[in-house]
Amino acid sequence: MATRTKTIVNGVNTEELFKTIDSIKATPGIAKFKFRITNQWQDCGHNRSTIKDFYGAFEDIDHEQTFVIDCDEPAILLGKDKGANPVEHLLNALAGCVTSGIVYHAAARGIEIQEIESSIDGDIDLHGFLGIDPNVRPGYQGIRMNFKIKADNLTDEQINELATFSSFSPVFNTVSQGTKVDVKAERM
Repeated sequence: MATRTKTIVNGVNTEELFKTIDSIKATPGIAKFKFRITNQWQDCGHNRSTIKDFYGAFEDIDHEQTFVIDCDEPAILLGKDKGANPVEHLLNALAGCVTSGIVYHAAARGIEIQEIESSIDGDIDLHGFLGIDPNVRPGYQGIRMNFKIKADNLTDEQINELATFSSFSPVFNTVSQGTKVDVKAERM
């Protein structure tokens, strides 16, 4: 195996990145991760999620801190606006995951990025959510992502190619390809 020198690109330690890739190639099962949250309803449309740990690399791993995320609805949707609504959190997750994917894949290729900004919007028709029209999907009918990327020595075509790294994003894949979700309920 070739020796790699320690290089930090876009804040990513590429030496460690390639070690991780090599470890996964050698032991494929190490790549299986399970992320989890707990959620508790607070009031009206307000609920709170807590994120403490996850499973990866054959073990349960505690986050360095517990994350608490509030979801609510704005007043126009009968909430109290105590947090972004769930579909806004989905857009945040999509933006964060695609941005990280672009940064990591660019770093692995030695492409230095100075700045990335994105704007994302999506369309939802409440006829679906409210059960008024069974022909209207309750979720997003479409989502648009626009990235502005500053990277010296790259042509506009190469900047556009960076956006193709979005296909490696787990959230992008989940949203664009769909994932089976099993739902059950039981008495407390």
